[in-house]
Amino acid sequence: MALGGGVTHIASRTVGLVAAAGGGTRMGLGPKAFVRLGDATLLELAVANVRAVVDDVVVAVPFALLEDARRLVGASARLVPGGASRQATVRAMLGVVDAELVLVHDAARPFLPRTVAERVLAAASAVGAASACLRVTDTVVDVANGRALSRDELRRVQTPQAFVRELLERAHAAAFADGVEATDDAALVTRLGAAVAWVEGSQLLHKLTTAEDLELGLALLDVWRSRGGDEA
Repeated sequence: MALGGGVTHIASRTVGLVAAAGGGTRMGLGPKAFVRLGDATLLELAVANVRAVVDDVVVAVPFALLEDARRLVGASARLVPGGASRQATVRAMLGVVDAELVLVHDAARPFLPRTVAERVLAAASAVGAASACLRVTDTVVDVANGRALSRDELRRVQTPQAFVRELLERAHAAAFADGVEATDDAALVTRLGAAVAWVEGSQLLHKLTTAEDLELGLALLDVWRSRGGDEA
């Protein structure tokens, strides 16, 4: 397979799509997926953990870093160039898979508990779409009027998210045609009027966004390893 082009379709039941093409602007340390956490990059950690729960893995990275990514992940994943946005990046990965189910995950969440991934895949298989999420425990205020919002119906959306591939392809095609951008794939599916199952996520799935998050990431790495790569 030639990097950056000629990516072949591989038939499989489940494929993990790892979005790793972000520039890491807020972290300020270069492309985020290539930042090291302990003895491995976020990319290596995320790919290894996604690989454990699916048949095949596709990763999107910046075009200029395709060779660097290949050295890091070896034969454990197929690589494609990422797009100008996360949404375009996921669409590019969808273009090279034929799986029944796709599991979409962000390299910025390097610790993926196997049990969470399995719950999300099972829910997507039953419903068509599913996302990991966490209940909101803090008080949330609408600053426009100072009114506290009810937390009962609020969730913090995480990845992984999983979808019947054909449904996610339709959602992306509709968004592209309408010029709509969303921050996650579940929002695109909801826009079609399709149901999304909300599945209990994990605090281990904290998204590493800023340089300060790396300190928390190192602490999570210790917890991750002490639990053998899963929830307690």
